[in-house]
Amino acid sequence: MCTSGCISRPTFKLSASLLDIMGKSKEISQDLRKNIVDFHKSGSSLGAISKCLKVPRSSVQTIVRKYKHHGTTQQSYPSGRRRVLSPRDEHTLVRKVQINPRTAKDLVKLLEETGTKVSISTVKQVLYPHNLKGRSARKKPLLQNRHKKSQSTVCNCTWGQRSYFLEKCPLV
Repeated sequence: MCTSGCISRPTFKLSASLLDIMGKSKEISQDLRKNIVDFHKSGSSLGAISKCLKVPRSSVQTIVRKYKHHGTTQQSYPSGRRRVLSPRDEHTLVRKVQINPRTAKDLVKLLEETGTKVSISTVKQVLYPHNLKGRSARKKPLLQNRHKKSQSTVCNCTWGQRSYFLEKCPLV
């Protein structure tokens, strides 16, 4: 019991597996919401409204409560900060980086030219799940074994020609 006399309820978190099991609720149309409010204004009970309109009683109760508190039946906006980049923008950004790797700073400048102001950390957050770290590509690729082998065969063939060897085969 808390000091104000109310009963404290234990708090619990829903696990991810439980959230997957739970179904999504259907949105109730604006017309149906208006009908519910009109029935309530005429004096009908919540149970009678739910039976008449075939809507769950809890939904009717929520809509009526929201109407009494806010004076409107419009659906509220989702909580939280809005995303800076749309999924389409993110997809094009990832595609551009896969075609031509560059630093996150360059990508921010590229996005500013199109009219979207984004921070470097936002660009990195978009690229990271796609295993793109936002770094620039190497200017000179590493020599692989097949490159070294072909270079050594050229050197072996022209071993007697001293000037050719010094100019063309720096690795041996």
